[in-house]
Amino acid sequence: MPDTDTIERAHEDAREGKSPSTQAGEFVREEAEHVRHGKHGARSAKQVIAIGLNKARRAGVHVPPPTGKRSKRRPSTRRRRKASRTRSRATSRALRREGHRAASKRAMGRQAHRAAMRRSRSARRASARKAARARGSRRARTTRRKTR
Repeated sequence: MPDTDTIERAHEDAREGKSPSTQAGEFVREEAEHVRHGKHGARSAKQVIAIGLNKARRAGVHVPPPTGKRSKRRPSTRRRRKASRTRSRATSRALRREGHRAASKRAMGRQAHRAAMRRSRSARRASARKAARARGSRRARTTRRKTR
């Protein structure tokens, strides 16, 4: 279950009209912190992100389900039963045995870079311009910094 702070931050993002991926980012951030602090481990940065996105979906953030062969195989109408105590405990123990470097800043940065390189040049450029617009002008930035 995600922390109440994380859920509140995601709700705040939703109220501000931010995209579902931004809202889900809060859950991914929380998951990365869990792995870094040793609550459990992960095999890769992708797994850390996947766990975070799954938490976001369960919390009601409208993140699209994963695409690809594996997700197409599953029937969409299937009802999910709550995992048994034994299975849940086995999953937790297996995750605890995994390493903690998967959520390191370096690993997460490398994953972000790989994900960006899969996109087209124009898509990356548009994303960077949108981010620059969201940051605002230099004057507005310094004003914001002073008020904090």
